[in-house]
Amino acid sequence: MKPLVLLFLFTLFCASPAKAEDLSVGWELWYPYQYHNESQQLVGLDIDSFNAIMTEAKLSFTAAEIPWKTHLDFLKTGNMDIAMGASWSKEREEYAYFSHPYRKETVKLFVKNGNAQNIQLPTLSDLAKSDYMVGVESGYYYGKDYDELIKTAGFKTHISEVIDLEENVTLLMEDHLDGFLVDPKTMQSFVKKYQLEGEFEPHPLEIYSADIFIMLSKKSSDIGTLEKINKAIATLTDNGELKRISGSWKASQRGE
Repeated sequence: MKPLVLLFLFTLFCASPAKAEDLSVGWELWYPYQYHNESQQLVGLDIDSFNAIMTEAKLSFTAAEIPWKTHLDFLKTGNMDIAMGASWSKEREEYAYFSHPYRKETVKLFVKNGNAQNIQLPTLSDLAKSDYMVGVESGYYYGKDYDELIKTAGFKTHISEVIDLEENVTLLMEDHLDGFLVDPKTMQSFVKKYQLEGEFEPHPLEIYSADIFIMLSKKSSDIGTLEKINKAIATLTDNGELKRISGSWKASQRGE
C-alpha cells in the first residue's frame, strides 16, 4: 500500500473517535458544497443536505477530508462507506449503490471574460477538430458525451486534467488553457471568495445537467442502509426541507 493511502486511512480512522456503527463518508474542498468556514466548521450545500438526510434516516457517520479520486477508490475496496455529491455513471454503479437524487447539477465551459464569442465550439465533439485546450478535474464526471469522447485520442489531446479548480483558474489566467469545465455554483463561489468578479464568463456550449446522488460502497454497505437513506430523501423532498436548504445556499451566494 502506498504511503499516501496509508496517510488517508490513518486520517479517516484515527483523526476522530468513531463508534463501531458509524458510517464513514469523505468530503473534499468544493465551494459552495463542502468546505470549512471561518470558524473551521464543515459547511456547504451538500453538507447541510447530507446531515439532514442522515438525521432523518437515524444513521450516524464520521467524515474525513479526502481527494475525490481516492474517495472513489476507497468505495471500490470498502475502505469508505459513503460519498455525497455524486453523479451516476455505469462504471460507478459496478461498485456502488445509488440513492434517490437529492439535488441537480450543471456543468458549463468557463472562459476569460469577453472571450466566449471567440471560441467556436458548437458541440463538445468539435473540440477534437480545434486548437483549444480545456481543463478538467481528475475523477469528476462530465456527462455521457464526455465519457465517450475522452476515449478517443483526438479529443483527449485537447483535455488537461488537474487536481482542482484553483489549478485550472491559474492555467487559464496564464493562457495555458482556453477554458475549463466547472459547475456554475462552484464558479460563482470561487469568484466571490477570491474577488475575481468580471474575470470569467460561461460559454454557450452545453456540457451536461443531471441529478446528484449519495453513493454507498457495495463492499461495506447494504441495501437496508440504502433504503433508509432513500426513505429519508423522499420525506425531505415531500416536506420541502431539501428545497429549503438549497434555497438558503442560493440566497447566501447572492449575499442576501
